Amino acid sequence: MSQLASMEKLFGVIDQTAIILRKELNCVYLEAVAETGENLFQGTILQEELDEVTKKRLKKEYDSITLDHFEKETIRKAYQLAILKGMKEAVQPNHQMTPDAVGLFVSYLVGKFMAGKDKYTLLDPAVGAGNLLTTILNTHAASIEHVYGVDVDDLLLQLTYVNANLQKHGVQLFNQDSLQPLFIDPVDLVVCDLPVGYYPNDEGAKEYKVRAEEGHTYAHHLFIEQSLRHLKDGGYVVALIPNNLFESEQSHLLQPLLKEEAIVQGIVQLPLSMFKQEQAAKSIIILQKQGEGVTAPDQALLVNLPKFSNREAMSDIMAQMDQWFSVNKK
Repeated sequence: MSQLASMEKLFGVIDQTAIILRKELNCVYLEAVAETGENLFQGTILQEELDEVTKKRLKKEYDSITLDHFEKETIRKAYQLAILKGMKEAVQPNHQMTPDAVGLFVSYLVGKFMAGKDKYTLLDPAVGAGNLLTTILNTHAASIEHVYGVDVDDLLLQLTYVNANLQKHGVQLFNQDSLQPLFIDPVDLVVCDLPVGYYPNDEGAKEYKVRAEEGHTYAHHLFIEQSLRHLKDGGYVVALIPNNLFESEQSHLLQPLLKEEAIVQGIVQLPLSMFKQEQAAKSIIILQKQGEGVTAPDQALLVNLPKFSNREAMSDIMAQMDQWFSVNKK
């Protein structure tokens, strides 16, 4: 069976059983996806309140597949499809998923910047449903020693928990406001699709250097500062940022922090065609925390990506990037 056919088969089982559970448990589809994912992982039906007929219907679906026969990436993509379906059904601003192509490109950058490190630790302070994190883990798990994920949304965190379990990744998860104190040791790498917008907790924002003089502070600025706080010296942040990060009305508050505490190793602008509106467009920033022996590159990696579907243009860009890495990351 091809990978696509395998993924479609697994998605079909997740989807059909989630539909059954949504009706029987009177819950939203996303919650049912988490419930059915947990059933798949545990190899049993955990919802005791279901009647025998419903349990038999679910068991028939579950018995039609063997989870161990699926590759991790196939599981991630099938589960991702179900989550995307649920997010379209009940749109919430914080219920958005990092697109696959972006996740794979972030994973490529992680591999390049972390090359030479046998083992390293990883934190995603806005882990969401875990798609970006598990994309990276599926490529670099052998090098990643400890993994931490934080999110304030308990449903998204439950989806991450099931997502990681199904793919057999060990992840420590924390259900809390990521901008409050984190009881996590400093890590080597922070990856994050930064939540964009204002942070409503003005009192909490006062603990940060990038806080606004009046009114709400940008959450994405606070997340950058929090990420740098939780990095070891010389560690990296690889984060998705809004394109206007350095041109917004609060950018003058962020720039001194970056100058004092970090080196901007690179900025990669994602294709504008990926975004419905230009003002929603994003880039990937790579920051390195200042520390002994940390030096700035002669020239930062500055890239405007073409459409991912344009293979020739992408091949040219990747060759240019590989050349930059060969000079700056020996």
